[in-house]
Amino acid sequence: MPHTRVLVLFSGGQDSATCLAWALDRYEHVETVGFDYGQRHRVELEVRLRFLDQLKARFPHWAVRLGTDHVLQLPTLGQLSDTALTADKAIEFEASGLPNTFVPGRNLLFFTYAAALAYRRGLSVLVGGMCETDYSGYPDCRDDTLKALQVALGLGLDTRLVIETPLMWIDKAATWRLAHELGGGALVHLVRDCTHTCYLGDHATRHDWGYGCGSCPACELRARGWAQFTTAGP
Repeated sequence: MPHTRVLVLFSGGQDSATCLAWALDRYEHVETVGFDYGQRHRVELEVRLRFLDQLKARFPHWAVRLGTDHVLQLPTLGQLSDTALTADKAIEFEASGLPNTFVPGRNLLFFTYAAALAYRRGLSVLVGGMCETDYSGYPDCRDDTLKALQVALGLGLDTRLVIETPLMWIDKAATWRLAHELGGGALVHLVRDCTHTCYLGDHATRHDWGYGCGSCPACELRARGWAQFTTAGP
């Protein structure tokens, strides 16, 4: 494979955790990066470390491929935005049709910072869990957006840089199924028990699909995908 050194945008959620396993299954050297931007659900920053520890313990053949974990501070993103992900406010839809959980420019900044880090670390592939099949409609998750960003980053850094989005065209049930294909029931259980998706930051309430409030858009997507996955089987 031409590209063997990879940086995974790993938030600590179901999607990015599945993408991390996907990358470890394919590439020789995989590093991870998370972002602290004043998010309301900042418990994900704690969860992601527990997931990494458990992943290395339960999957030693992946542990040898897993490199440095990075956390970048982006406080200005939280200061610039007025959203339900960065402030204590009710989740609702805006006049644009988007939920107010949309943090403008978030993925654009994440990939830009990740690309700068990758450039310094000699990593040529960026992997993200963005999806436009089963999602909240965020424009910076769309395939066209990320294809354009890949071109811009490659030109701006004057290097060959590839953005991989393995979940782009699959729904949440298929994401659970992909985790099972990669690591069997052990990985499915690890993703279920050691990742965080809830927008409200509830990591105390336990459901059969994992932890969360159970009512925010992220929890609803995760719960529906789990129900479809467990009903149909892997």
